[in-house]
Amino acid sequence: MVFSSIMFLTRFLPLVLIVYFLVPGCMKNTWRNLVLFMFSLAFYAWGEPVYIWLMIFSTVVDYVNGGLAGYFVARDKRNTAKVFVGLSVVINLTLLAVFKYAGKFVLPIGISFYTFQSMSYTIDVYRGKAKAEKNPINFGAYISLFPQLIAGPIVRFSDIATQLRERTINLESIRYGMLRFVCGLGKKVLLANQAGEIFQTIANYKVSQMTTVSAWLGILAFMFQIYFDFSGYSDMAIGLMAVFGFEIPENFKYPYEAKSITEFWRQWHISLGNWFKEYVYIPLGGSRKGNARTFLNIFIVWFLTGLWHGTTINFTLWGLYFCFFLIMEKTWLLKLLDKIPRVFSHIYALVVVYFGWLLFAWEDIHGHRVYMKAMLGMAGAGVVNKESLYLLVSNALLMVIMAIGCTSLPKYLAKKVTKKDGIGASLCMSVYVAVILLLSIAYLVNGTYNPFLYFRF
Repeated sequence: MVFSSIMFLTRFLPLVLIVYFLVPGCMKNTWRNLVLFMFSLAFYAWGEPVYIWLMIFSTVVDYVNGGLAGYFVARDKRNTAKVFVGLSVVINLTLLAVFKYAGKFVLPIGISFYTFQSMSYTIDVYRGKAKAEKNPINFGAYISLFPQLIAGPIVRFSDIATQLRERTINLESIRYGMLRFVCGLGKKVLLANQAGEIFQTIANYKVSQMTTVSAWLGILAFMFQIYFDFSGYSDMAIGLMAVFGFEIPENFKYPYEAKSITEFWRQWHISLGNWFKEYVYIPLGGSRKGNARTFLNIFIVWFLTGLWHGTTINFTLWGLYFCFFLIMEKTWLLKLLDKIPRVFSHIYALVVVYFGWLLFAWEDIHGHRVYMKAMLGMAGAGVVNKESLYLLVSNALLMVIMAIGCTSLPKYLAKKVTKKDGIGASLCMSVYVAVILLLSIAYLVNGTYNPFLYFRF
């Protein structure tokens, strides 16, 4: 089940909200957490019931290991506590290795996300950044919360522990949450899906049919698709969590406005970057042990980042590609970018990211190689033909809308409207949200193309 489906929007979500808010506010949050836990298991089992045991197993393993780690840390027996932290890490990484990388099983949805959350809990308990959760319902809810279960954001236990035990829900958080959810739904359904159809149309061409213009347009469409797809999902996740009374960290901050690759990766998939920084880069020494060690640490992090996305050579090359630019910026390039006009540094960042998505778009090197030939004018259809010209012209307005949608301009304009007092401003926002929701539902009713790119990770 995905958020952008009629089943979720008209049946599952309304039922969850009704049951959740039927629990009296005077009762402990454990009861509401139980509702979320049970519905989250049902949400996960809807698509892949055979793998529900895998998530339950991971939850039990880290509940026990985290509890034991906390027990021994409290008694100053840190070496014993390390054993249980190690068990947590080994078991979760083994689950990933077997079910994601061995290639013998269908990839369980969300396994890359909930295993990282589980590991972070045990590690944070050992470090003293979080107390071990004694209530199994609260911990089960943390691991399985359906709003961010499948594609993040990756939420560390220390970010949400207090909210699991004590949180208040008010009309403002519900209003904000629903607004954020609908905006994310619109990003996904009205923009990402359209961009994805353009890319798939071009990617499905035979080599003899693909022109240089269509090849470049295809990657531009993919660049928009992956942003609106993933950031849209994150918006929906953050919105739903707000409705249930939780506040979780942002996952995107207009990355296509970045003026460097360093800045881009501080604004794209923020929760994954923070996870690798907190649990890999800093423990390895970060940038505290000289340039050679720093570059090695960056290499390890980006090799693992590529591996996290997939085992094929394309993802490895994608990780090392960005590793190269990050090291170059750390040594000398970032100083140069600070001196030149911002427009040129912005163009540099967009060009590097554009070719990075070219590596990311395929899971095999053959598809990438064939597409590169078309981009360089080495395909059979030449530079441009009537079909590619039609694709370019007919989608020009959509491309402009998506280019604007990637920036902070829409948010700036929305703030201008909402700052104004009175019925008019509220009415404008209400109409805006209603239109996005109705258009999204109408598209879902009639459309057939509705993938989520990050489900494959």
